[in-house]
Amino acid sequence: EPIAMVTAYDASFARLLDESGVDMLLVGDSVGMVVQGHENTLSVTMDQMVYHTQAVSRGSRRSLIVADMPFMSYQASVEDAVRNAGRLLAEGACQAVKLEGGARSTPAVRRIVDSGIPVVGHIGLTPQSVHTLGGFRVQGRGPHKAEELLQDALALEDAGACALVLETIPG
Repeated sequence: EPIAMVTAYDASFARLLDESGVDMLLVGDSVGMVVQGHENTLSVTMDQMVYHTQAVSRGSRRSLIVADMPFMSYQASVEDAVRNAGRLLAEGACQAVKLEGGARSTPAVRRIVDSGIPVVGHIGLTPQSVHTLGGFRVQGRGPHKAEELLQDALALEDAGACALVLETIPG
């Protein structure tokens, strides 16, 4: 059954989207580009994500709210990942967190899930890796790269991710 997931950054849009029946609201670190005018998402902080997640949470009554874990909030250590995911739930009032990366992110995903926090994985174009990817480009082209994406998806599922965002990949 198809679901609708839309990005929101504030209470007003969250309320409108919630009332229109959107199933999931993503509080994206894309706020850095869309709202703050940066050329990528890398400068978005945990404090900013907590702030925007709080705003979206106040505007929503029924949608599942998923908050992005910003750059370097989960990459340095599994302990940082669990602490920051917990902060987004406790302070931001979301119901799940999203983090980028496939198999390389599974230790963090597993521990966050084991802590009782639902995790949405994110593969394909992962904006926090924009410099490694060589820009904002379609990912997974060709049989070898498509197989890597499939393996990343399976690794995230095995680690306990409850859903996956597949961004900018071939059909």
